[in-house]
Amino acid sequence: MIARHYTLSCLACGRAMQEDGAVLSCAEPHNPGFLGAEYQERSLRPDPAAQGLFRYHRWLPINRILPGPGQAVSYRSERLGRAIGLDQLWVLFNGYWPERGATLDTATFKELEAWTVLARRLAEDARTLVVASAGNTAAAFARACSRTLTPCLIVVPEAAMATLEFPEPLQPCVRIIALGEGADYSDAIAMAEWIAHLPGYVREGGVKNVARRAGLGTTLLTAVEAIGRMPDYYFQAVGSGAGAIGVHESAERLVSDGRYGNRLPRLMLSQNQPFTPLVEAWRTGSPTLVPMDPAEGKRRIGEIRAKVLSSREPPFAIRGGVFDVLTASAGDMFGADNRATDCARTLFEETEGIDIDPAPAVALATLQECAASGRIPRDAVVALNVSGGGRERRRQEWTLHPAQPALRVGAAMERDELLDRVAAL
Repeated sequence: MIARHYTLSCLACGRAMQEDGAVLSCAEPHNPGFLGAEYQERSLRPDPAAQGLFRYHRWLPINRILPGPGQAVSYRSERLGRAIGLDQLWVLFNGYWPERGATLDTATFKELEAWTVLARRLAEDARTLVVASAGNTAAAFARACSRTLTPCLIVVPEAAMATLEFPEPLQPCVRIIALGEGADYSDAIAMAEWIAHLPGYVREGGVKNVARRAGLGTTLLTAVEAIGRMPDYYFQAVGSGAGAIGVHESAERLVSDGRYGNRLPRLMLSQNQPFTPLVEAWRTGSPTLVPMDPAEGKRRIGEIRAKVLSSREPPFAIRGGVFDVLTASAGDMFGADNRATDCARTLFEETEGIDIDPAPAVALATLQECAASGRIPRDAVVALNVSGGGRERRRQEWTLHPAQPALRVGAAMERDELLDRVAAL
């Protein structure tokens, strides 16, 4: 255990919250708002005695430091930068690339959130953590919970099962429910909400969990250590936007620190066409999502290469959400189609020598477009979040064990039947 070094408050009304390791929202009757963390330490002071993301424990809402997490790496790219016409392109590599120092076992930046969420939980909390995922979050929580023997139930679309493979078989404390019949991330969220109300279960909370955003925000902390200042532009592909929100929250703390610049990085966020609910909402200029028929949403999700960017209900309008951070950072949203995504993925591997996931390739494709059009100056300091990479490298080095679901159900299953089957697990 570590001494409590932070407080929580509601970003909508300012009410101080009692921390229990799991609280997600304010109970006051007002428009929704995230919870924010305020830390005793006002300056970025990584702990040299700690490893991985827990080097930043003074800026993480955690109650203990856990052994086991890997780390991301930030480096200045010369070949990729030259190829797209940028003099100061910094790659924030969140994946598996050991010779570069990137050691995230599941090859995704979602490990940063999973370990932080687990470290926030109180050690005496024995409830089963319920997590919904489109794929990467499931892999990260399954791995972290298996290594820490934390009871966890993960709900994913059946299509995500192919991405769930690990260096060792998962411990029995980790159980997975696979949703068939064309289910997507939103279906997984809905079923996870039902399950979390069962006795002995608790919601992880997604982007509402302050620890999830803080863990993802360490991506920027790693970057400023390497660069020596905050970037002018920050590029990332988003589904719910949790990572970008977390980066913005970290940037606000760095501005208060004062040693890394006084301007927030401009968030340049992207989605995979034709499924672009955040892009469409941002283009209206209003903090309201554009209504989309669920069937149409699923049709579009079926067409995109980056399936992890498939949240049909992202936190756009909530206080502290995507609209707010884009506005505060003078940011923008972009779309990239599958062809541009595939080309960007190939370009990265050819120039940098490592494979990347489709999602960061979406971000790279939009970065290429912005650089080619003159939208960003050639000498700007630009950060590209490679939110997943090195999967093929993992397969070359390790014998990977595919996960098996404890339960397969249809997306249309009624609530009571689902809960009965979960209770029988």
